[in-house]
Amino acid sequence: MIEQMLEFNRQFVAEKGYERYKTSKYPDKKIAIVTCMDTRLVELLPAALGIKNGDVKIIKNAGGTITNPFDSTMRSILVAVYELGVEEVMIIGHTGCGVLGMDSAHMQKLMRERGVDEEHLTLMKHCGIDLDSWLHGFDDTEAAIQETVDLVKNHPLMAKDVVVRGYIMDSETGALTIIE
Repeated sequence: MIEQMLEFNRQFVAEKGYERYKTSKYPDKKIAIVTCMDTRLVELLPAALGIKNGDVKIIKNAGGTITNPFDSTMRSILVAVYELGVEEVMIIGHTGCGVLGMDSAHMQKLMRERGVDEEHLTLMKHCGIDLDSWLHGFDDTEAAIQETVDLVKNHPLMAKDVVVRGYIMDSETGALTIIE
């Protein structure tokens, strides 16, 4: 499958398909969106929000939440604010998220089945990584989004003039519900 994508890429570049996507690194709408990596949102989210290439910074991860105030998602938000001119942050979860109810024990079982040695799992614990916490999902999407909004708003390095709001997107219709 990757080879097919690489062949497409060669043709895309040769035919200058990239020209219609040219823009700067600065988001025109001065917005950063933190959202889930869910495949249903790849085209639905931009279509439902009316955004195009160059409009916003989109930061994706599993669940569209921040689990640690100093993780790569929070770092990306800070870069977007201080280096790229972002003034507003949208935290967008969605219905039917795969992280909802995700179980660390089950994921570790799947890891073992796919060849991860028990000693590597044990090593993580000895390195201070609590796999049960790190690999655990959330039980309530709205609460998880609200926690992330609060974390971003109250982060010690976040500019106080940045607007941060939370939403849940319907994975089928694209409708947004505001999380207050």
